[in-house]
Amino acid sequence: MYSEKVMDHFMNPRNVGEIENPSGVGTVGNAKCGDIMKIYLDIEDNIIKDVKFKTFGCGAAVATSSMATELVKGKTIQEAMKVTNKAVMEALDGLPPVKVHCSVLAEQALQAALWDYAQKNGIEIEGLTPPKEDDDHHDIPEDNE
Repeated sequence: MYSEKVMDHFMNPRNVGEIENPSGVGTVGNAKCGDIMKIYLDIEDNIIKDVKFKTFGCGAAVATSSMATELVKGKTIQEAMKVTNKAVMEALDGLPPVKVHCSVLAEQALQAALWDYAQKNGIEIEGLTPPKEDDDHHDIPEDNE
């Protein structure tokens, strides 16, 4: 059973779309469930001025993408680094165990977009690690399956 917040973000997702000439783009996918997330960032003076997403996947994937973008909009890069899958799940009032991987994808897409931004600008973001080589098609272990 999904929380009201999950249903709201699925039915009325925030920040859907693309950013032209983004500061950073992160794309991740899960081959097992077929979800693909792409997050676009517009960063000025260390602040995430705008963020958009495109997600192909289930309702929980759309909801976690939407919530992740809401959590980082207007924040500094360091504040955005603190947006974990747990923070996304808490903001959505939880997810069923079989859908936790969607919040992990949202965190990974955000981190991949920040990594892309850092690479394009030749900067290092404290605590940020490069995406795994196979991040576009990785399988995230799922509990309760």
